[in-house]
Amino acid sequence: MSATPKSKFSHLPLSTSGPIECAVSGTVLLNTPYFNRGSAHSAEERREFNLTGLLPTSIQTLEQQVERAYEQYVSRHDDLAKNTFLTSLKEQNLVLYFKLLQDHLKEVFSVVYTPTEGDAIQNFSRLFRRPEGCFLNINDIDRVPHDLAQWGRPEDIDYIVVTDGEEILGIGDQGAGGILISVAKLVLTTLCAGVHPNRTLPVVLDCGTDNENLLNDDLYLGLRQKRERGEKYDKLVDTFVQSARKLFPRAYIHFEDFGLTNARRILDHYRPKIPCFNDDVQGTGCVTLAAIMAGLHVGKQKLRDTKIVIFGAGTAGVGIADQVRDAIATEKGISKEEAAKQLWLIDKPGLLTTQTQLDPGQRTYAKDASDWTNKERSLLSVIKEVQPNVLIGTSTVPKAFTESIIKEMAAGTPRPVILPLSNPTRLHEAVPSDILKWTNGRALVATGSPFDPVTGPWGTNGAEIEIEVAECNNSVVFPGIGLGAVLCRATKVTDKMLVAAVRGVAALSPALRDDTAPLLPGVEDVRAVSVRVAREVILAAVEEGVVTEQGIPSVVEGEDGLDEWIKEQMWEPVYRPLKRVDVEGASRAAKAELKVVGSLEVGGGAGDGTGDGGKRER
Repeated sequence: MSATPKSKFSHLPLSTSGPIECAVSGTVLLNTPYFNRGSAHSAEERREFNLTGLLPTSIQTLEQQVERAYEQYVSRHDDLAKNTFLTSLKEQNLVLYFKLLQDHLKEVFSVVYTPTEGDAIQNFSRLFRRPEGCFLNINDIDRVPHDLAQWGRPEDIDYIVVTDGEEILGIGDQGAGGILISVAKLVLTTLCAGVHPNRTLPVVLDCGTDNENLLNDDLYLGLRQKRERGEKYDKLVDTFVQSARKLFPRAYIHFEDFGLTNARRILDHYRPKIPCFNDDVQGTGCVTLAAIMAGLHVGKQKLRDTKIVIFGAGTAGVGIADQVRDAIATEKGISKEEAAKQLWLIDKPGLLTTQTQLDPGQRTYAKDASDWTNKERSLLSVIKEVQPNVLIGTSTVPKAFTESIIKEMAAGTPRPVILPLSNPTRLHEAVPSDILKWTNGRALVATGSPFDPVTGPWGTNGAEIEIEVAECNNSVVFPGIGLGAVLCRATKVTDKMLVAAVRGVAALSPALRDDTAPLLPGVEDVRAVSVRVAREVILAAVEEGVVTEQGIPSVVEGEDGLDEWIKEQMWEPVYRPLKRVDVEGASRAAKAELKVVGSLEVGGGAGDGTGDGGKRER
């Protein structure tokens, strides 16, 4: 049984050194994922916590448990079944679940997140076995404070992910099934940045759905009504935010997969007031900007001179545009309005102009219609006219980047940066093999989902070389931003903090050392990346004067001291010793009361957590 060695920061409340206090025993302990370690409980723990007779005699290591769990995982017949198996494992043994993911990260990442998580969300009501997370009903707004209060005391929650389920992972309105995107995002915050999994809260705002398939499905578990909008919707959002802030005043709120009409205005409304973040708007923008900056560096180009075309002007496209615009404005010392002139956004009607009906977030990018009189406004026509050096796809239109479009990009710049970011994989605007073939290996490519390396005759004298393709995945940036904001207890997330995060990611680009390497760090390096991102975010927050945590070593001890401070507070999937404490005076965590889920029975809970048979819907 392993434990993290003592640190000079082991006195911190979120320290991961030392034992874990536990006030429960027997089957209650084994049915609590945070405490249960199945066959790995030591002989001493079995006696101390009344586990003898509840477990097989042999005492095994976490590594042995991972080996068994992995064998069970690979035996599942498809990725959705593997996703379901992992969900079951998580409900029984948190350490084993995250250790399995960590040890096989590259292999399982697409199963616990995109694209397989999208399939799980679409099948939420049919695969449902037990609830996870907080379901808030728009027809019961008065109960929102009560329902949230079940999840802990003010000091118990650090990170909340909330969605209304309207625009999920490129698959649209999924209603109450959106809870699973909140769950998945929180898995990534723990896996990638060590946010403590028992101190997080997934939430869905159930406002109904406009998805006719769900409305006509007798098994659908959400509100069976058309999606509510307008004043009542705003009241639910505000009641949630105000209640969350009152109940968990130190928590960071992460908005996820809200629809285009709501995502930006909600973020803009609350961002000046509370520590919040929208991954679709800001996270996608940050990670894309990091890829662009790395690609421009490889191509010996400068951001200040960049011309960018974005195909798909929804939440993600406009969020990317905003992040790039702000960075250009900062680098050139010009206004955001002036910087916006270097971006061209294209949507279903074609190029956005002053004659196009636009959402508020799109208006800053509208081109003067008089400048486009008698000109076609299609993607190919705009590329021919503008000659951009960066092309980004957030359209969810498969194969939209045709051979003629890619070749036109290559004709205008020696090393075009081409980022088909729509996901899941079937919705990509182009596949890397085609992009590289059509540009003779000159394009610098990152995608929204994982792709295998591409080999072609692009070396000297036609020599075969292999080019690795980066996955432009928000997980290399949003967990680190959240970790930094949580640890310094930021009062808000500023532009400077986001720019610092981008620079932290871009500085770790493998392509800076080898132009055949990916533009972004891979998921196998993501924890180290998150430490760097969190460090940069905290330093920027200190500079901005928005921190409330005392004793942050960045001020006096430099980067090494700050990195140690961060790492000490990052949760790791290891079995720390359990320390018996009396129920009277024990924390809610020690009493297994931090989350509603901890009090529910789990079939087979007396085991390691492997195997998903025996579950009962509750």
